[in-house]
Amino acid sequence: MEGVDHKRAAAAPPPPPGLAFRPKKPSAAATKLKRSSHMSNLYTRVRGKVEGSSKSSRPGRKPRIGAAAAAGGDKLGMADALAEMSKRSVYFQQIEEDVKNYAGAVKEVKIAISSFKTSDKAELIKFNKYVESHLEKLTDENQVLARFEDFPHKKLEAVRMAAALYTKLDTIANTLKNWPIVSPVAQLLDKADRYLSKIKLELDVLERTKDEDTKELLSQNITFDFAVLTRIKELTVDLSSNCMDLALKEKRENRDGKKKNNGSAKMLWRAFQFGFRVYKFAGGHDDRADKLIRELAQEIETEN
Repeated sequence: MEGVDHKRAAAAPPPPPGLAFRPKKPSAAATKLKRSSHMSNLYTRVRGKVEGSSKSSRPGRKPRIGAAAAAGGDKLGMADALAEMSKRSVYFQQIEEDVKNYAGAVKEVKIAISSFKTSDKAELIKFNKYVESHLEKLTDENQVLARFEDFPHKKLEAVRMAAALYTKLDTIANTLKNWPIVSPVAQLLDKADRYLSKIKLELDVLERTKDEDTKELLSQNITFDFAVLTRIKELTVDLSSNCMDLALKEKRENRDGKKKNNGSAKMLWRAFQFGFRVYKFAGGHDDRADKLIRELAQEIETEN
């Protein structure tokens, strides 16, 4: 990139040492969640109370929009072509300068990546930051690294993928863990349901590909611990329990006359639906969630 700070080239931290390492496939994570034989029947019974015998209508799928006709590209005039050639000339000159100026740093990174082995998340993220601290200085990473024979491109991508995945999953887990539980429950359910929809798409893909991803990373001497997926599922159950608990609390307050009744029966049903959706996503409930969803069912059946 233009405007590279050449003084920073020698200031990057040394690579973390590669420890003696023997990669092995991580074992399945234990979980406090369990499936319930009564859950499907409970949902069907409560839905019947709320909706009667009519089936809930499902919105039809939106038709796929065909790709717009590609607009014809304007041809460059001679002046534009010459200007483009001039830019590319300067661009490739900068690449050649990077090859010379950063040869030592690139060779150091090459050796570090080739020998890197880990099963520790913190060590992996630290090592990735070390690598990026060097490579981010390059005008065009692909062009520069291509000049270095036998650079471990595949290993580099494995390190980046694992570091990015750990960061993303940790962010999801922390978001769920620190979710603010505040009234009104209607807004809480809206936000929680939208977030579940967002992460479910990503996590469903990961569940399908994690065995293949594990093997691919192991082939690069990186052991990735997918136990964080189980932790995320447990945290979604905790969130749904908090939503159900708040819905019941607001219902009791309405009943005791402390607040106006703003459709508390409807909110109970929404909380129940969210709890059931999380149950299906997470593959089970813990004891607290199971107790709360039963209480919701009882309240709903009493109301109707």
